[in-house]
Amino acid sequence: MRLRVEFTTEPFDLDEAPAHALVARQVIEAAELDEVDVGPFGNTAEGGTDAVLTAVDALLRKTLEAGATRISLQVNVVGEGQE
Repeated sequence: MRLRVEFTTEPFDLDEAPAHALVARQVIEAAELDEVDVGPFGNTAEGGTDAVLTAVDALLRKTLEAGATRISLQVNVVGEGQE
């Protein structure tokens, strides 16, 4: 199964990317995902079930450690494919 994760971290800072946002970007870019799109107001990535769930676990843990006070995320099944 293939999954798509969409997420944002808060608090926002329009002048400079906060540490938690930089950590989120590093986690997602380092994960074994494809179709990664990281932006200032939302981020998406797709991949196999194990890769997405592993990345989400790391994302939650590391962004909270880096100061995130809220993380919004949505996970959708987008198709069948590699596990």
